[in-house]
Amino acid sequence: MDIIHGVNTLPLPRHMQPALTQRLRVMPAVVVTGARQTGKSTLVQVLTSGERRFHSLDDLDVVEMARRDPEALVGGSTPVTLDEVQREPDLLLAVKRAIDRRRRAGQFLLTGSANLLLMRGVSESLAGRASYLTLWPMTRREQRRLGRCGLWEDLVTAKDGEWLDRFRADSAGPEDWRSLARRGGFPTPAVHMTTAAERAVWFEGYVRTYLERDLQTLSSIAALPDFRRLMRAACFRLGQLVNQTELARDVALPQPTVHRYINLLETSFLLVRVPAYAVNRTKRLMKSPKLYWGDTGLALHLAGLTAPTGAHLENLVLNDLLCWRDARTEHSEILYWRTAAGEEVDFVVETGGRLLPIEVKATTRPRLRDAAHLRSFRREYGTTTRAGLLLHTGTALEWLTSDVLAAPWWMVC
Repeated sequence: MDIIHGVNTLPLPRHMQPALTQRLRVMPAVVVTGARQTGKSTLVQVLTSGERRFHSLDDLDVVEMARRDPEALVGGSTPVTLDEVQREPDLLLAVKRAIDRRRRAGQFLLTGSANLLLMRGVSESLAGRASYLTLWPMTRREQRRLGRCGLWEDLVTAKDGEWLDRFRADSAGPEDWRSLARRGGFPTPAVHMTTAAERAVWFEGYVRTYLERDLQTLSSIAALPDFRRLMRAACFRLGQLVNQTELARDVALPQPTVHRYINLLETSFLLVRVPAYAVNRTKRLMKSPKLYWGDTGLALHLAGLTAPTGAHLENLVLNDLLCWRDARTEHSEILYWRTAAGEEVDFVVETGGRLLPIEVKATTRPRLRDAAHLRSFRREYGTTTRAGLLLHTGTALEWLTSDVLAAPWWMVC
């Protein structure tokens, strides 16, 4: 089922492009993964047009060749791009052999609509031969043709006292977060469709394609209605701790089945689990991950909701953070913090040995009390933390306290 209609426009620049180009100059293989329809094929074709052979494993003839004569696909001196390689995981063995015979930077560019490192059928990870990048749905700034995510790099590299100037110098402009949440970040509904009815048709086609075709590549699922019911239940739990026993009870499925289904959703980048920051100093901490969705528009569609909630605003911020994190060379983690007493910080960015705590509030008038948990986190972890960042839906840009800056979400994302 083809759910993408031809759109005669130039591809929008993506935040990942510089990172992808740089890694192709260094590594023999670069693997771009991400959910179906995030723009992976478009991205790799734009960057390598005319320079490489391009083969898509969505083409059944290519799949047959991959099974019958994989060397014909990966051999030769011309660099090769293989699209949707998760459809024939054994092809990675041929890629490995080709790299080992003649190691050249940029030799292979692979894409996959599943996390190859988590797929059960993948026996070859290309360890030491490949660099992995994840293309998430488009950020707000990518949709505006700015080709980037939010100002996270500025935040982690600038001094805390310089944040105000960095925000004031930005020109991305305000936006209604609810509209952004409804359209999500998949390029077709987010950029090329203008009505809720059009997007609903697209999202339904996406879900059907995922359930009836893409999911079967990852694992055989006989009871698709059960799987869809689990997807819907997960969409109602954005920002909540993952409790698989409770979820199993709500959807009337065995707990091991729910565990397997959640893993499949995560493998295909539709579901995101945010781990806890669990360094315990003086407080007892919650350690279960929190659940979010890879795209807010799809989450709203699956849940049958038209009015986004504060959890969807959190999810938008997370999506922007993931785009930033996964294009960086320096390792960074996106975590959350919660104590048994109920204190919680929505996101903790751990990078360069420092912690950046972030709280997201769907309020237009942030108050001093909204900063309480950020300040508690800073007291707990002392000199390892940066100033707290309180993102809200209003227009005020101000220091609520000496160590917590309140900023409109659209100034950062």
